[in-house]
This record gives sequence, C-alpha cells and structure tokens, in this order.
Amino acid sequence: MTRTDALKAVIASLQDELAALKSFDIEALATATAEKEGRIGVLAARNDNPISAEERALAEEAMRLNETARVYVNLMSANVKQRLETLTGIKPVAYAPTRAVA
Repeated sequence: MTRTDALKAVIASLQDELAALKSFDIEALATATAEKEGRIGVLAARNDNPISAEERALAEEAMRLNETARVYVNLMSANVKQRLETLTGIKPVAYAPTRAVA
C-alpha cells in the first residue's frame, strides 16, 4: 500500500467516524475508530520521506476531519455534563491543587 493509499484509507475511516458520531451509532463509532487506528499504524510504518504535495494535501484533509470529530466529541461531552448538572443540581468542583505532605 502506498502512502497515498494509506492516507486515503485514514480519510475514509475519519469520514466513517464522523458519520457514526452524527448518528450516535456507538457500534459504528467503535468500528470506525479501530479501523482508523489500524490505518494510522500502517501509515506510520511508511516512514519514507519526503512527502509529495498530494500526500501533504491528504494529510491536511485528515487533520481537518480529525479536528471536526474532536469538536463533535467535545460538544457531546459538554451537553452530557450540562444535563447531569441540571438533573442532579450538583456543579463539579473546580480543580484546586493541593500541597504535598512531607
């Protein structure tokens, strides 16, 4: 598999991951994420340099898709947090570092 093919496969996995996130399909999300990780492993094994302009464009597209997926996850997490706070009336305590005990 060429690096271009590997990047296209990663992009396909990211698109599947986004589709699963949008439809709240947990099984599809788990499958897409596992495929993405495997395909990134294949890509990482191809450590030949330099990358072509096409490969750079594909890598940038993969990064954009990954960032979009991250935003979806963060929005869902914030939504769940807000709902739990509303249901329980409990607000989480802000992080406060403690001193080490000697």
